[in-house]
Amino acid sequence: MKGDSIVIEKHHRAAAAGICEILLPVITMGGGKFVITVAGESGSGKSETAAAIAERLAQDGVDSFIFQQDDYFVHPPKSNDRVRREDIGWVGPQEVKLDLMDEHLAQFRAGAVLIDKPLVIYEEDQVDREQANTGGARVAIAEGTYTTLLDNADCHVFIDRSYEQTRAHREKRRRHDSELDPFIDRVLAIEHDIIATHKQRAQLIVNANYSVSRAG
Repeated sequence: MKGDSIVIEKHHRAAAAGICEILLPVITMGGGKFVITVAGESGSGKSETAAAIAERLAQDGVDSFIFQQDDYFVHPPKSNDRVRREDIGWVGPQEVKLDLMDEHLAQFRAGAVLIDKPLVIYEEDQVDREQANTGGARVAIAEGTYTTLLDNADCHVFIDRSYEQTRAHREKRRRHDSELDPFIDRVLAIEHDIIATHKQRAQLIVNANYSVSRAG
């Protein structure tokens, strides 16, 4: 998403190191493309963790490309907020074109270099298009609240932190004042109930202290 702010901190790098310690042997031994998803609640550090994973992979000579779920919303951010306020039942996976995101991950796996994908421009509240060049990327990282639902993935990573635990990060990020009003707390409670069930689909869990463990 154009206009988003990502600040990678020490704990994001710690989580990325734990994830890559487990996945790098699998990635380097395999001959094809590899897809990682990073999911979690609002403010849990999905974007930052994805960027930290890409950074850590690059240190080992593995190029990656990040797909952001924010680019695949049916409506751009400010419009989506208005739709939610008109009908809170809109909150959920239906807000996102997950089928399209999955299709683009399938294209990546099949070796596509250029992928015609949506691009959200936050300040202009619009969805544009971009010809994403994945170059020689070996790994795709798909990050976003509902990305554990994507089928075209080799490993699902779930950040196990609730929206109550992430409030400080959301206040720090603060894309818009509406993010911190009481209505958004209702939205986050709904999202929490939805994605709590997604944890069971993950292979790796980022714990509250940013350590990483295998699911189960």
